[in-house]
Formats: sequence, C-alpha cells, structure tokens
Amino acid sequence: MSYCKKDGKDQIIFVTQDDHNSPASITLSEDDEDQPGVILPNGEINWNCPCLGGMATGPCGVEFRDAFSCFQFSTATPKGSDCFENFHLMQECMKQFPNVYPQSDPIMDDDDDDDDRDEILLSIDESKELKGTDDKSDATK
Repeated sequence: MSYCKKDGKDQIIFVTQDDHNSPASITLSEDDEDQPGVILPNGEINWNCPCLGGMATGPCGVEFRDAFSCFQFSTATPKGSDCFENFHLMQECMKQFPNVYPQSDPIMDDDDDDDDRDEILLSIDESKELKGTDDKSDATK
C-alpha cells in the first residue's frame, strides 16, 4: 500500500511493487499542447512566450529582439557567428540598466571578462575583414 509524507515543501510518495505492476491511473492534461513555444507554427518568433522571461519587452527589448532574431534565423557556420555585433549591442544596453539586468551570474563572475569582450570585438573585426566590409563608425579599430 502506498502512502505520502510531507517534508517541508516536498511531498514524498512511497509506492509498493503492486503499485508499479498496475497501469498508471494518472492522465495528463492536454492544455500545454495548445500553448506555442518560442517558435510559432508559422516559423515566426513568439515574443510573448514566458520562456523569454520578459526580455523582449524590457528597456533593452529592441536590442534583445535584434540579437535573438539574428541568432534564430542565422545560416552562418557556426550558427550565430554573424550575430556578434547584435549581442554586443544588447550587452552594452544591459550594462546601462544594472537594476533591471544584474550582473550576478556566477558563470560570468571571473577575471577574464575584459579579455573575453576584447576577443569578441576582435572576432567582429576579423569577420568584417573577411567579408570585405569596413564600418567607419566602429570605435574598436
């Protein structure tokens, strides 16, 4: 005979071998199937998807949408390698709003942040040289 035990916020369910041998009596709701994900059936981006966490509507929403769209529809190899500049602009915007976009990500909390930024900017410059483009407004040169 199975039984349940509460442990704080968790509910622990103990089951017997007989419980495992009988078919499951739980039915899953089909409501989740009706809600689209980040990509709509027509291939467009669903900017209202809760999975984006409101990034598309924040103070840097335009920059986020540009970078995300660029990556999503990128045909470059590796995917998104043509989107460095879009992501750099988004990051610069986010730095202007530290109260909305805190920089407390432990993965990014290392001493190499400046080196990584310089490496990305160098990659942008190199990709422009390979494509034969020269952006006069680029302050990184």
